[in-house]
Amino acid sequence: MLTQHAARRLICTPSRTDLVRALSVQYRASSLGFASPFCATRRNGLSRARPSLPLRQKWHHIEQVRGAKRKATIDLDDIPQGAIDAGADSLPVQDEEPEYPPLLQQVLNNMLKFPHCVMVTRVGGFYELYFDHADDFAPLLNLKKSKRKTSKGSKRPAVSMAGFPAYQLERYLKILVQDLNKHVAICDEFVNDAPTKAKGGPDYTRRVSRIVTPGTLIDEHFMDPWQNNYLLSIYIDPEAISKDNAVKKSPSSKNVASVLNMPRTEVGLAWIDLSSGDFLTQSTDIASLPSAVARIKPREIVLDSIFQEAQYSRIVSILEEDGHIITFQQPSAQALTVKDWVPMLEDVVDDFDPESFRPSEVAAGGSLLYYVKHQLLGSRTRLQSPVRHQAEDHMSIDKNTLRALEIRSTIRDATFEGSLLHSLKKTVTRSGTRLLTQRLSAPSMSLSTINDRLDLVEEMIEYPQLREDIMTLLGQTYDSLRLVTRFTVGRGDADDLVELSKTILTTSEIVGVLREHSTSRKAIPQDPEKGAADDRRRDCLLVLQKRFELVHPLELAERILDAIDEEGLSEQHRIEDEEASEMVDLSQDVLGREAGEEDLKPLPKRIQPKPHMISPSFKSATDGRDDVWIMKRHASKTLKRLHDSLDSMAEMKSDMEAQLRKKLGTSSLTLKWTPNLAHIGHVKGKDVSRVTEHYPKSLSSSKSTRSFQVPEWTQLGVQMDQTRFRIRNEEQRVLGDLREAVVHNLVKLRRNAAVLDELDVACAFALLAMEKGFVRPILNASTSHNVIGGRHPVVEAGLGEQGRRFAPNDCTLGDQERIWLITGPNMAGKSTYLRQNALISILAQTGSFVPAEYVEIGLVDKVFSRVGSADNLYQDQSTFMIEMLETAQILKEATPRSFVIMDEVGRGTTPEDGIAVGYACLHHLYHVNQCRTLFATHFHALTDMTRDFEKLGCYCNDVAEENDGTFSYVHKLRKGVNRQSHALKVARVAGLPEAAVAVAAEVLEKLKPSADRMNYVERHEPVPGTQSEATMSG
Repeated sequence: MLTQHAARRLICTPSRTDLVRALSVQYRASSLGFASPFCATRRNGLSRARPSLPLRQKWHHIEQVRGAKRKATIDLDDIPQGAIDAGADSLPVQDEEPEYPPLLQQVLNNMLKFPHCVMVTRVGGFYELYFDHADDFAPLLNLKKSKRKTSKGSKRPAVSMAGFPAYQLERYLKILVQDLNKHVAICDEFVNDAPTKAKGGPDYTRRVSRIVTPGTLIDEHFMDPWQNNYLLSIYIDPEAISKDNAVKKSPSSKNVASVLNMPRTEVGLAWIDLSSGDFLTQSTDIASLPSAVARIKPREIVLDSIFQEAQYSRIVSILEEDGHIITFQQPSAQALTVKDWVPMLEDVVDDFDPESFRPSEVAAGGSLLYYVKHQLLGSRTRLQSPVRHQAEDHMSIDKNTLRALEIRSTIRDATFEGSLLHSLKKTVTRSGTRLLTQRLSAPSMSLSTINDRLDLVEEMIEYPQLREDIMTLLGQTYDSLRLVTRFTVGRGDADDLVELSKTILTTSEIVGVLREHSTSRKAIPQDPEKGAADDRRRDCLLVLQKRFELVHPLELAERILDAIDEEGLSEQHRIEDEEASEMVDLSQDVLGREAGEEDLKPLPKRIQPKPHMISPSFKSATDGRDDVWIMKRHASKTLKRLHDSLDSMAEMKSDMEAQLRKKLGTSSLTLKWTPNLAHIGHVKGKDVSRVTEHYPKSLSSSKSTRSFQVPEWTQLGVQMDQTRFRIRNEEQRVLGDLREAVVHNLVKLRRNAAVLDELDVACAFALLAMEKGFVRPILNASTSHNVIGGRHPVVEAGLGEQGRRFAPNDCTLGDQERIWLITGPNMAGKSTYLRQNALISILAQTGSFVPAEYVEIGLVDKVFSRVGSADNLYQDQSTFMIEMLETAQILKEATPRSFVIMDEVGRGTTPEDGIAVGYACLHHLYHVNQCRTLFATHFHALTDMTRDFEKLGCYCNDVAEENDGTFSYVHKLRKGVNRQSHALKVARVAGLPEAAVAVAAEVLEKLKPSADRMNYVERHEPVPGTQSEATMSG
């Protein structure tokens, strides 16, 4: 019996470390078992099996027997039975103490939940970074990094931390999101309820309220107000790319594989601007993808995570070549359909047809909205109904042409100044500028749409007073497209409401001006010579007026202005600005930017920040300070009643103060509130001794002052604070009602804003035409290009600033001459001439007047340019390779309705190869593409080799030389061939040493005979593919 009993007992020494280790592992496994949908791989440590619950229950029954050796004994039956967990050996060694205090543990948990983000955590009046994020980003943000102890007396190493005041959040978001292209998770603190605190829980729970990425900006002040902030989703079927090894390999280096060698796989595009609610889709193909992306100019691109695999690397490299930010996303378990889009849209319009979207567009749109939903973390946004961008309705400008023509930025410095958009920007609103950018990037192919735009511009030109009145009123409006979007995500504040109401009222004034003008126009007799054109212009403003919807928006504007107290709002901003300026002056030496509020307590009081300098995340509404209200008293019945009650209490306070002064004989007595002592009576000077008899207990005193408690004032003060609290709550309720009213008028407000933008662009084009002498173009369905006295709008503006004049030129392409082959000296303006004609076509189809004396052109479906280039060593692409890639794009994509400009094709190789390539391009453009082409070259032999091209004309410019050796350029084109490039003249002007110029002249003389012989052979031998060859062979 005794032996059996002994056998059933076992002596063991379970340590407390083992218990803590097991419990901590179970905690981590239960609380951290998640992974971000935007991470390519899951964290291995998060899938560890949880210790079984019976293990904890068995160990809980350990008996401890005191003895000399202090060993614990347990019954054999109490030992856990069964197979040993294989994961037990891999358990990490933990300290006996808890992992981290609540704050740091919450931060760590959030960092594990969102491993793809920089975690910025709200702690009191600061946002702070911890752990590796502080180490990595504090230097980049120019923040001082410090160390925070995990707890008092802890043996753990201190945790790295850095921080900044909460009001500077957007400043640092700009650096992280816009400059460093990072995803930032904003973790805010939320007050826990009383039961949670009573159970020993922390005062605050910190959880991520929003993820900010480059493409999901909504109302951040650092957004570019003049440009859209697009988030683009691209859908490509991976199976279609992989099928039959569709991607062709380059004969030599795989790094130079052209996108044109890829199959015509369908690609779905969907892009949104969360700040304005714009939602668009498009169906294209692989070959056109780079140009479509360049036109959209997204801030962020979302791709399926499968494209991280090596076999799809070409697609990613195509996008990365242009510097786009790419985010890979795990696809949703179930693909979203068009019906799933509806909850994120505003009121669906009647013409919204779900069946009109192609499957690729639906897939791209579903992926896009899935991504947005995860970034907003439950916040609901209301997008406009999706609009299909159909390629056949817009002129296509490929990415090389957008860059070469410097439509949005310059080639050299990529700056706005010096671009076409910069020279045309006469708009007065931000949203109008965004519309102008969109139109320049994708001009219309509809003759009716273009003429409607031109009619509106002409009306503004003919009636300058109308234009000035409208532009003046437009200057008083705000960016209502972005304003209303803030309300859809619950962020609109009182300032936004005031700005929106003023915009609505100004819109009403604009409608009144338009209506008055239309009425006066009816009284003017119709011009018989203009006929139908005059009728169209009369109707254009009437059509715009009918598009405005102002009945309900005006009611909303009146509600807003009746409710919000603008003076109180201004006073509130003044107080906030003062606090912010004081905070800026706070030295970093007192850890004001890095330390939490607890870390400031040990500092000497003389260098601690003042209490009001650090604005806590939760402010008490009953602090007794001066009352600043943002709502008018009559904004609601409840608000009026509460204000009346507060006024009555204020009178009671004044009466009480007067009675106490009289009773105590203390003229200096005041009833006041202080942060430390709350509601007190305060006296100074001789009155200090007089109150001692009645109020012997002193709360604080000095030689000349004394503070004491007055029970009656304390009771009244508490009632006043409670009333203030109710007033502020009621103000927030009224503000919420107004926000809801804005959302109810969302569709009308956005439609009105769209009409204002069109008016802004029309007025800007009219002003530009008046100042620059532009004329109205005539557009038709032909393939002609007839320009008299054409000018380059940007170059002309630059010369004008220098007091110089631009030399205009004509261009007549059509049935007689489809291609112009242009020769002439360097620096004589050939490239400028090519570009200006392409820009004239773009401006005309944008709806603008154009820089010329007379313009009549046929619609252009695509504009291509091969002008200038540079190597791309990182992608293993030489200058000539880039030139050939651009040339290949033109020859494969140009149609008979396209407009092509090509400058010095073949210059990056030997003269013989260059001539051959140049001729091949001309031959292909003439016989296959059959498009309007301007082709500039220094290979004069091409003029002889193309002599049998009947619809090709040769034109040139020249140099005028004086007897004294000086020269000037003749920029005016003339028919003929100029076989002198005058390169040495340019070299001398550039400052080449005279000795070098002399050597070059000698060599040039020696080369001339051989050059003449080559030209003679080229002139007398048949050229492949020409009519001469066909005649001889026949």
